[in-house]
Amino acid sequence: MANTASYPIIAPKAGDLLVGTQTYTVADKVVDNPTRNFTVASVASLANSINLGYTVYTALLTQAGTAVPVATVLQNTTGGTIAWTRVSVGRYVATITNATYTANKTSSIVTSGGNNDFMLKPALFSNTTFEFFNLDLSDNQTSDTIAGTTTVEIRIYS
Repeated sequence: MANTASYPIIAPKAGDLLVGTQTYTVADKVVDNPTRNFTVASVASLANSINLGYTVYTALLTQAGTAVPVATVLQNTTGGTIAWTRVSVGRYVATITNATYTANKTSSIVTSGGNNDFMLKPALFSNTTFEFFNLDLSDNQTSDTIAGTTTVEIRIYS
């Protein structure tokens, strides 16, 4: 048997092959579990299809002055579209369409951006809106300007 630990480590491409065993159940009426090749892309697709128990929206947010927050969406598996609005100074709303935020099953994780003097705080939400406040930590007042590396993740659990 080959010593696979001695093989070089590389960054795989989608079409590269992985060796694995295809398993069968009695219902499949196949006696053995043959060795097969799987593409990296097919394994990645399978991994992405596995239900983690929640859907997720993750975005980098920026906002300045009285402008609407701009979201660079990193991932959105919610099945909906999220639009950001500025309601008032330091108060922003993420409105979802074609999906809903579920009561007692929706959470948000926020990481502060490049300016550690401000914190984006999740607040109340309904089944279609999620409210955030941008707090100036020096005086605990709401303030505009969200640093460009601020990350917002909204998870909707099933």
